[in-house]
Amino acid sequence: MGLFSRTKSEPVVAPVTGQLIQLDKVSDPVFAKKMMGDGFAIIPHDETIVSPVNGVVSTVFPTKHAVMIKSKHGLEIMLHLGIDTVELNGEPFEMKVREGNKITAGQMIATMNLKSIKEADKDTTVMVIITDINEVKNSITYTGRSVINGESIFDLTI
Repeated sequence: MGLFSRTKSEPVVAPVTGQLIQLDKVSDPVFAKKMMGDGFAIIPHDETIVSPVNGVVSTVFPTKHAVMIKSKHGLEIMLHLGIDTVELNGEPFEMKVREGNKITAGQMIATMNLKSIKEADKDTTVMVIITDINEVKNSITYTGRSVINGESIFDLTI
C-alpha cells in the first residue's frame, strides 16, 4: 500500500465471548446462505455484547434483537442477537446505546439474557453480518475457536 492508497482497513472484533463458528453453520437459512451478507457467528457463553467495529449506531430495532452500525469507513454492519428472538419483543435484551451514538470496537452496547432466550426455546447464536459485502475487497477468513469479546476476528479491506 502506497502513501496515497485508497485502501482502508476495518478491524472486526468478537461481540461476545463464546465459540466462533462459520456463518453457514447457523440454524437460520437466511444467515447460513448469506442472503443478508457475509460475516461470522458466535455461540455465546456470556451475556455482555460489545460493538464489533468502530462507528455509529444507525438503527436499534424496536425488539432490541438487532443493531445496525455504520462503521468508521462506511460499511453497514448488522449485529443480530439470537435466532427468531424478534418474537421475544425485546424482553431478554438491554440496550446500552441509542441511534446516533458513536461507538468503538469492544465497547459494551447491550446485554442478552441467555437463560430466558433458551427458556423461550430460541437459539442464542450472535451473528455479525456485513450487509454491503460487495464493498469489501478481501475474502473473509477465520477459524472456529473460543473467543472473548473484543478479540480480533479479522480485518476487512475496503
